[in-house]
Amino acid sequence: MKKFVKLTLVVSLFAGGMLISSCSSSPSEEELQQLNTLKTQTTALEGEVAKKKSEKAALEKQIAEKNGKLQQCQSDQEAVKKGLGQ
Repeated sequence: MKKFVKLTLVVSLFAGGMLISSCSSSPSEEELQQLNTLKTQTTALEGEVAKKKSEKAALEKQIAEKNGKLQQCQSDQEAVKKGLGQ
């Protein structure tokens, strides 16, 4: 029981210290710079995502076209086989 009380007290003091030391009325210049950097990185990454999505759509379109050609070839092949009596 004593250990539990001591542990609870230590955890409470640590958490209280963290809350008091991390509170400020406004962000520091360094924090604002980090925020601006993150915003820039976010914009760049969103642009990359959009580019990759368009590349994916183009590739899917190519695949669909090739699948269509493949099906047409298979149909033609079946027609030739039937024509030859196989």
